[in-house]
Amino acid sequence: MLFPTGLFAIFFAVVFAGHWLTVRFLPALVLPFLLLASLVFYAAFSLPFCAALLGIGLWTWAIGRGVAEGRGGGLLWLGVAGVLLWLGWFKYAGFLVREASPLAVALGLPPLPVPEILLPVGISFYVFQAFSYMVDVHRGDARVERSPLKVLVYLTFFPHLAAGPIVRAARFLPQLHALPDRQRVPVVMGGLLILGGLAKKMLLANELATGLVDPVFRDPGAWGALDIILACYGYTIQIWLDFSGYSDMAIGLAALLGYHFSKNFDQPFRALTLSEFWRRWHISLSTWLRDYLFKPLGGSHGPEGRTRRNLLLTMLLGGIWHGAAWTFVLWGLLHGLALVVERALGGRAVPASFAGRVLRWAITFHIVVAAFVLFRAPDLATIAALAQGIVDGAPDAAQGMATTPRLLAIIALGLGLHFVPPDLRQRLEDALRPLPAPLLGLVFGLAMLAIILAAPEGVAPFIYFQF
Repeated sequence: MLFPTGLFAIFFAVVFAGHWLTVRFLPALVLPFLLLASLVFYAAFSLPFCAALLGIGLWTWAIGRGVAEGRGGGLLWLGVAGVLLWLGWFKYAGFLVREASPLAVALGLPPLPVPEILLPVGISFYVFQAFSYMVDVHRGDARVERSPLKVLVYLTFFPHLAAGPIVRAARFLPQLHALPDRQRVPVVMGGLLILGGLAKKMLLANELATGLVDPVFRDPGAWGALDIILACYGYTIQIWLDFSGYSDMAIGLAALLGYHFSKNFDQPFRALTLSEFWRRWHISLSTWLRDYLFKPLGGSHGPEGRTRRNLLLTMLLGGIWHGAAWTFVLWGLLHGLALVVERALGGRAVPASFAGRVLRWAITFHIVVAAFVLFRAPDLATIAALAQGIVDGAPDAAQGMATTPRLLAIIALGLGLHFVPPDLRQRLEDALRPLPAPLLGLVFGLAMLAIILAAPEGVAPFIYFQF
């Protein structure tokens, strides 16, 4: 059940009405209703995995109770190992078997059978949230929940369930201890975020994917150097449009139900350094990696060499989290090495003038673009073919150019949005808030209709559904 579909619109309309009716007339049923709605949403993807999600939630709750009752760190390790093994089986078992099969053949054994494993939607996100709940209860950063209901709602809440953002227990669970106030629902903010996310996904990201990125990455040898280069830029813009669009919609949908999620993207492609990029890109993941990997490894305390090692390990593990492929390993390694080099240079390599700032931006942006090529390519052979295509120049021109003025305009627009005033949406929100409710509804309805009419048929799954 994808966000930008008619089915989801009907689903959310029913949930929205039912939620606020229960808030007003049956407050004891607010959380059971949200849990039921979220399970219906997830069951639309897979009923068996919906049952498994409930199992993970009950496991997380039980471990949290045990940790809070002082049963020792061994129970925490058991809980963390349990959810990580669940994640590991689905994401890494097939990869490990494929990689081990040549070794088995070399030892005279038959090839290992590779299991066909279907990846549950959103598994990485709900596992990370389960992990953080257990650890935060152990640290005293989150309050233990005596009843499993709130933990289940926290893990399954449908706006963030399929593709994030990663919501921290310490920030979300307290919101479940009181009824949402319908008088304080940020309707204008929620509406603008949903409309903006729809436009990013349906009008821009989808067109970049189908018109440029997917054809070039599918068969690099059929395209010229310019198309390959622009496809690399195009994917960088596409993944931001796609993922930030989903995050915007998730934040907006939660807001309309009276719950607050933190911002997940903050104009990441305006960053002047890679460390600044990671403060702006997928903020819920970058802060998770910082708090649950980098700091426990020792963070920036101790010798400089240890700090660099911690940076490298954190980004390498972040790459592995995204998927079981050497391309993701290289993606994490490139980011880790670039952060280590950046830290070693300490900004000394580039002057602080305007030209220096532009140069720092260009270097940072192109490191990000190069890393996203690793992220998008299905295998190392595709990366080699892309590189070869750039070196060789234009092949047979019978295929024609993939890049069109419209696609170039989308790439330019996606990059240009990073340099508009950061408070632009807030200004628009302030301008719309005084409008009477019927007029505001008409404005939002017409805007949504315009997006639907202008969008191509069909909606591709969000990129981060595969993680």
